[in-house]
Amino acid sequence: MQLPPQPEPLRTRIYIDGYNFYYGCLRGTPYKWLDLLPLFERHILPSALVKDEEGRIRQSILLESPSIKFFTAKIVESVARAADSVSSQARYHTALRKLYETRVELVEGYYAVNKMKVKVVDPDCPNRAPRECREVQAWEVEEKQSDVNLALQAYHDAITGQIDHAVIVTNDTDIAPALQMIRAQTTVLIGVVVPTIDQRRPPNTDLVKLARWKREHINPHELATCQLPRVIPGRKATIKPESWYAQPELLKAILELAAPVRGSKAAVFKWMEQVNPYLGDQRPIDMIDSHSGANQVLEYIRNYLAQTPSRPDDMHTSQA
Repeated sequence: MQLPPQPEPLRTRIYIDGYNFYYGCLRGTPYKWLDLLPLFERHILPSALVKDEEGRIRQSILLESPSIKFFTAKIVESVARAADSVSSQARYHTALRKLYETRVELVEGYYAVNKMKVKVVDPDCPNRAPRECREVQAWEVEEKQSDVNLALQAYHDAITGQIDHAVIVTNDTDIAPALQMIRAQTTVLIGVVVPTIDQRRPPNTDLVKLARWKREHINPHELATCQLPRVIPGRKATIKPESWYAQPELLKAILELAAPVRGSKAAVFKWMEQVNPYLGDQRPIDMIDSHSGANQVLEYIRNYLAQTPSRPDDMHTSQA
């Protein structure tokens, strides 16, 4: 008896709400230098059980150009939380474009910063109606167009027959009307990935009911495994921001001590990427992910410099 032919793999594209993803998965973590493509190609998609309207399990294959549409906005310097926020984000966007010129497409909205009048909750009477509360002027910072761009592009790709399977990475209910139209007007299957690592954000019910499958969180180990190379070569190399490491203050201290000896920060990083027999055959670059490991590397450098004050160039030898 001849078996029925297997259905073709689903042509799949990933649509990521960058704002939602950052605040759900990356803020306050050492995983910001994230390599999006392997995260979804090797981890998220293989974990999804996708069934079509006939109940058949379907395989997914990422489209080549682009595989991922990443919806983001450039940080406004006047409201950035850190001095290097703007430059660090720019480096990350440059890194993605360099590595994945056609596979990852960045679709940019913008931040709007406006003064607005708001009602202040009375601490002595927190249940007082807004109309009875004092009014003050405040700054409103809002990301514009990212959710609209995501909705429009996902719908456009579905209605024009470019995709069979749309993976939506957000927990924002604003995208629900677009998914509803995709369900009503096309045969495109929808998956929803909730961008959270602690599972404290329950999946939005309006999104989940429109999805063929859902992923309720992303594992921190998956984020740690899928990191971009520290240096991405080009006419001008793109380098991971120092503030994006797990222990930025300790890394800063390591670099300040070791750079004069090694000759440059780049040389220090090259040293840290090598196995060191004086640190238990570990690589210092791996050790600095933890507070204790970074302190151990820092203490090793301090002890070394204290023991060889007159011959700092010795750190270029195998002992270092």
